[in-house]
Amino acid sequence: MSTEPGPIAPPLPPPLPLAPVAAGERLDALDALRGIALLGVLLSNAPFFTAPLADLSDGIDPALRGIDRWAAMTVYVLVRHKFWTVFSLLFGIGFAVMGERARAAGRDFRPLYLRRSLGLLAIGLVHAWLIWSGDILVTYALCAFALYALRGLGAQAQWRLGALLYAVPCAFLLLLAGLLTLPGVAGDDAQAQARSAAERAQAVAAYAHGSYADATVQRMREFAELTLSGAPVMLPLALGLFLIGAGLARSGAFAEPQAHRGLWRRLLWGGLGAGAALTVASLAIDPTVSNAHLTARSFLAGTLHMIGALPLALALVAAVVLSLARGRRWPRPFVAPGRVALSLYLMQSLVGTWVFYGYGLGLWGRLAPAPLLAAACLLYLAQMRLAHLWLRRFRFGPAEWLWRAFTYWRVPPLRRSR
Repeated sequence: MSTEPGPIAPPLPPPLPLAPVAAGERLDALDALRGIALLGVLLSNAPFFTAPLADLSDGIDPALRGIDRWAAMTVYVLVRHKFWTVFSLLFGIGFAVMGERARAAGRDFRPLYLRRSLGLLAIGLVHAWLIWSGDILVTYALCAFALYALRGLGAQAQWRLGALLYAVPCAFLLLLAGLLTLPGVAGDDAQAQARSAAERAQAVAAYAHGSYADATVQRMREFAELTLSGAPVMLPLALGLFLIGAGLARSGAFAEPQAHRGLWRRLLWGGLGAGAALTVASLAIDPTVSNAHLTARSFLAGTLHMIGALPLALALVAAVVLSLARGRRWPRPFVAPGRVALSLYLMQSLVGTWVFYGYGLGLWGRLAPAPLLAAACLLYLAQMRLAHLWLRRFRFGPAEWLWRAFTYWRVPPLRRSR
């Protein structure tokens, strides 16, 4: 990749007031990727609307049989970790595009971007505290401030620093896996198992049988615990992915994919090869990773599985960009849901918690993996249709509209002009 930034998006006439991107100025590849990632996030999150969030990194339940085992294996192998990674890359790409538009318009980027990050933080806190504690938006918002501080780096420096930031927590996790082999360090002792069982029972009581107030207290407790315990790993991972995405965007690879076919092909085939190798190694070591019974073997398997997500995510990005550059149509149905991805992400949590939590339909723990996977796919198909219908009349999704109003400090028109 060149150290000099290339064009990020097609040249735009500098607007007098900086405003949200019009439909004709968007890059379809980015919207299609958001739509695909939205499906992956739903498939990954769906099991944890009806199970304790502490099991979020667990592997395939060895007790499952038949079609349920195949459904769980499909989600774990093809989905888990991959699509929040894609969203993180897209966040960095969006940052680079927004910065370039502000520069072209001759406007100060700082107040715009800081309001955008604060707005995302507010949306994430509402989501985590009042809807579902498995939120990722707060992490994104916190990393967004650090991303702004690194905006002056060149394209190559950004993706290299991003790769380093991503590698550090991965190396730390691999080191922990090695430490777990030492006598007296194993995490599957009786005391740890008892504590884990008590935490799971507390979550089940609040979500499966409790009131909305009970669930909210549990959400806030989990949010605090997960944020504090996961920050040393999640924050550098997410920021690293942001920088990799920003570096890719500033290289001009999205605006001129045909001129960067070599890069995209290397990302596609290299990413598939490396990601598949890491995933297969993880499955060979231990496909039944369990946080409730932590061992060196399961920790290593889970870490390799997570590390393999980045090359596979980059391969997916490359596949979509190359397909659209060649005129292929398969990614296009995902463009509409990608344009309202924030609204649909929040809707997924609202629907999932209402269906499974005790203050809703109370179906907690009643759906096996196969019907749960089918239900998640049906929900996404409904969301795709809703997105197409909504965008015929409106320019933004409702959450996107509120976020843009706060970001640009004025209310953008919601309805399309006739």
